[in-house]
Amino acid sequence: MPEAKPPGRRRLRRLALIVGLALLVVVSTGAAAVLWAFTVLHRSLPSVTALETIQPLQGTQVFDENDESISEYQVERRIFMPLPSIPRALRDALIATEDKRFYSHFGLDPIGILRALYQNYRRGRFAEGGSTITQQLTKVLFLTPDKSLERKLKEAVLALELERRYSKDRILEMYLNQVYFGQGAYGVEAAARTYFGKPVSDLDLGEAALLAGLPRAPSAYSPFDHPAAAKRRREVVLNRMVDAGLLKPADAKRIAASDLGLLPPERRRTSGQYFLDYVQQALEARFGADMVFKGGLHAYTSLSPSMQLRDGLRAVEARSSGSGTDHPEGAILTIDPQTGYIKAMVGGFDFFRSEFNRAVAARRQPGSAFKPFVYVAAVEAGFTPATVIDDSPVTYPLGRNGKPWKPDNYDRKFRGPTTLQQAVEESINVVTVKLQERIGVDRTIRVARRVGISSPLNADLTLALGTSDLSLLELTSAYSALANQGVWVEPTAIRYVTDAQGKLLFEGVPQGTEAMAPAVAYVITHMLEGVVERGTGQGANVLGRAIAAKTGTSNDYSNAWFIGFTPHVVTGVWVGYDRPRSLGREETGSRVAVPIWTSYMSKVLTHTAKEDFPVPDGVTVVLVDEDPSGECLRPVPMAFLIGTEPAVTCAGLGQRRERSPQAQAGAGLGAGTLPHPQTP
Repeated sequence: MPEAKPPGRRRLRRLALIVGLALLVVVSTGAAAVLWAFTVLHRSLPSVTALETIQPLQGTQVFDENDESISEYQVERRIFMPLPSIPRALRDALIATEDKRFYSHFGLDPIGILRALYQNYRRGRFAEGGSTITQQLTKVLFLTPDKSLERKLKEAVLALELERRYSKDRILEMYLNQVYFGQGAYGVEAAARTYFGKPVSDLDLGEAALLAGLPRAPSAYSPFDHPAAAKRRREVVLNRMVDAGLLKPADAKRIAASDLGLLPPERRRTSGQYFLDYVQQALEARFGADMVFKGGLHAYTSLSPSMQLRDGLRAVEARSSGSGTDHPEGAILTIDPQTGYIKAMVGGFDFFRSEFNRAVAARRQPGSAFKPFVYVAAVEAGFTPATVIDDSPVTYPLGRNGKPWKPDNYDRKFRGPTTLQQAVEESINVVTVKLQERIGVDRTIRVARRVGISSPLNADLTLALGTSDLSLLELTSAYSALANQGVWVEPTAIRYVTDAQGKLLFEGVPQGTEAMAPAVAYVITHMLEGVVERGTGQGANVLGRAIAAKTGTSNDYSNAWFIGFTPHVVTGVWVGYDRPRSLGREETGSRVAVPIWTSYMSKVLTHTAKEDFPVPDGVTVVLVDEDPSGECLRPVPMAFLIGTEPAVTCAGLGQRRERSPQAQAGAGLGAGTLPHPQTP
């Protein structure tokens, strides 16, 4: 009889048979999977040669007046950077963290896969992935983010194909420009600007390590939203670099203990968002949204670094009785009068608190800030700064509400005979209304239209007191005609626009129109200089500059204005509540808006030379006595169109000048009488 085999040997043979069969099944399955992947599945995959033609959606890149990039309008914020321009520290940090064998594997990393399987089994959950940078790139470029087996197989096949066709550096370059870093930033350049406010080439090692840790979970590690988690993640990256021999432990420890070095909240919140939003709307109106967000435009704007109005608004709020949810708001606008370029635009206290742009969209009563245009019309009609009008009570039988209207002055006082110069400086309402009556409302409206004011205007005497709602942009632009010797240039925020190849698509060439004669503009400018030297705008006199300006306060103290200009810059300030209500008794343009304007302009004018306003032909400046005695007790310099100056001045009391026939017709303008108003 044959000898029986020991039971142990039978079990061993049975086990070997089972293992062999299992291996056969695994190999067969694997072979079938590979065959399926490279035959059936391969036909459904995109060609990796598309990598050569992939063009990320390119939005519009925005530049300031110095051609420095300040922002982008994009569906996906992305700025392509070639690999040599990306710091070695960032490349090393990302490879050490995401795929330390990147330069040695073939697109798949078996060691990494086994390690991930072991770690996930040991922890009883999905804690680690085994994907290489190449696999992650294929997922970003070609696949959906689902976690199905079919998607993983597609990812593996595409990764192998990418590695076969392209160099490691090319794959790494595309990955660094495609991966998402959170906060809408795709690619390392957009991420560097988002988190640190600088180009990627300027990042230090700590900043590079922070970015390298974000792709794993951008939201969870967001340094803006979760700074503690971001700091821990940065430390993990630094330790990975130590393990890879790329960083000394002492350096890693020092960097890990340092601050994150993020873009400060003030810069994130106040980096010209109102201006950028305004430019975006202008671009969309001209080119359409698709071109703005996908067309790769380059928009070169007129933006100059701007200061903020927050401190001034906080001071107003501290004095007010507003509720905790009702805060005073404000706006600042700066224009170059020679070009119409908008140099700065702040539409509110905080864009993140409210995106409503009060510099452009809000329309409020400008109060006395509108008066200069009444005086332009008056000078054109033959009146002069020395013209005297009696500041005394007056009642008009039919006001806007159908009842008698009795205009009053802010201080409830009447001064008697008053020159127009004094009326401007002290913002005397009654004199201005009487002047408006003499010259006719239509004449003032025509002046307003010539200086770019397009909002509806009240065609009655209340127009003189600024009862028609205007925007800060309209009013500031209107003053620019005075600063520009009578020439009004339509305001714009865009200098020129090119396409992605640099072809010029649009150029905002300044187009000026003469709104008034240069001599008239100078006479009014000189009158407004008196506002700063002796009148309601004296707070701006601390700047020691030639400044012409006018305050404005609506009759219920709900709006405070100050519009002022030097020979080369015009700035307007408005302060009020979004839901109109009083800022408080005595909260006038002088008290509220002038300090904000002065603080702001002190920074704007820091590096500019002091200049006087140029005096055009046809103008003379003489001393005129504002004291009723006529003894030159209160001499004030006044500007006149040549031939309209008073016969008696403080420079030569008692001496009458020989005057032209044209001036003879206007004789007495400085002697307390009014000419007959000309027909509008």
